[in-house]
Order: sequence, then C-alpha cells, then structure tokens
Amino acid sequence: MILEKFRLDDKVAIVTGAGRGLGQGIAIGLAEAGANVALVDIIPMNDTSAAIEQLGRGVVSIHADLNSIECIASIVGTTVDEFEHIDILVNNAGIIRRAPLTEFSEKDWDEVININQRSLFFLSQAVVKQMIKQGAGGKIINIASLLSFQGGILVPSYTASKSAVMGLTRLMANELASHGINVNAIAPGYMATDNTAPLRADKVRNKAILDRIPAGRWGDPEDLQGAAVFLASEASAYLQGYTIAVDGGWLAR
Repeated sequence: MILEKFRLDDKVAIVTGAGRGLGQGIAIGLAEAGANVALVDIIPMNDTSAAIEQLGRGVVSIHADLNSIECIASIVGTTVDEFEHIDILVNNAGIIRRAPLTEFSEKDWDEVININQRSLFFLSQAVVKQMIKQGAGGKIINIASLLSFQGGILVPSYTASKSAVMGLTRLMANELASHGINVNAIAPGYMATDNTAPLRADKVRNKAILDRIPAGRWGDPEDLQGAAVFLASEASAYLQGYTIAVDGGWLAR
C-alpha cells in the first residue's frame, strides 16, 4: 500500500538545528512518521526531545557547534552508539547575517559559510561513509532557501551559502545514487521563525512579502513536515538532486 511507503518505522534520523523553528518541526514530523531522532544544536533541545519522547520514539540530544567541523565525528559516533545505524540526515542548521554589500564584514561572511555550507558538506560526508558501510542506502535532505533561486538583498553570505546548498544537493545526488542514497533539498519560503523576526517586525516589508505570497500567510515549521517525511521515506525512491520549494506560491509569482 502506498501509505506504507511513507512510514519511517525503525529508521534513525539526524536533524541539525533541532532546538527550535524549522528543525524542531521537521524532527517532530519524522518522529510522528515512526523515526528515532538524534537532535543536534548549540541551544537546549528539551522541548523537541520531550515532544518526541511523548510519541514513544527514541531520541538523543547532541550539543554541537557547527561553526566548526570538529564536532562531526562526535555527532555520527553518538548517533551510532545510541541507535546502531543512521538512515536519514537533515542538514537544517543555518544562520543569517544582514548588512549592505559594501559594509558586510569578513566575520559575518565566514560564520554563515561555515555553518550553512562547510559543515553541511562535511557532516554529509561523514554520514555518507556510515551509510555506505551499512550497505542499506539512506536519505539526505538539505534545507535550502528561496535564495537558492533568487539573489535577495542585504544577505550576501546567506545567498552564497544557500545557492551552494542547491548545487551540492545535485552533486551529492549524482555521486551517491549508485549507493542507494537519495539526496534532495527543501527550500522553505518565508517562515515565521527567529531568522525572519526582523522582517515580520517591519510593517512595510511584512506587507510587501505577504502581498506576494499567494497563500496569504507566513509559513509555519509544520508546513515542512510533509515534504520532509516524503523525502525521508521510500515514497521518494526515484527522486534525486531536486530542490522542492515549500513557499506558499512565492516563486510562482
């Protein structure tokens, strides 16, 4: 039955940036579909962990600063020690810095690139090695952005990093398909998270954004759960290298 292909029973997922916002919503969605989850973040993950425990799924919280790749071995090792295998990786952790191009600092450039692009690649590399060792394939879901498709303003390092996420998704799919590993991405639209708080607080920008979204509202983290479960499941077995925009119709305009 087709619905059974969406089940994630006994699967193990790593979700970065799982303490709040989009990562929290995705982690809970995967757990609702049956997965056990390793949560990764630099902030407390108590609320996410408690929600997953209430679902009766296994959960482990891994405190890690993805500004450096030194934590990657620990993330993979802790997950395998706890659950014995890894089936799904969701590269959700990300940050944003805003300033005009002529004033943008090296620090703001490096911090965004390190987390959004560099750590995403090297964590994927480490997880892929584990998946290949297991010999049962796997799923990698990268969290891209509307700025994987568009240029944006005032966010040069974010645009650069999210454009790279789309490109790396394609490259990884090309190299890993032969191992039974599917690599795809989700590009969230304008979501009501901490990253977009300054935009939502600006009445002029907020109205301009809402006027363009056919759905007429900001997205919620729960809006990504369906796409995430689909990409993590057997139902997406023939989908490779694609970035799905979950944006309320923004790009359609």
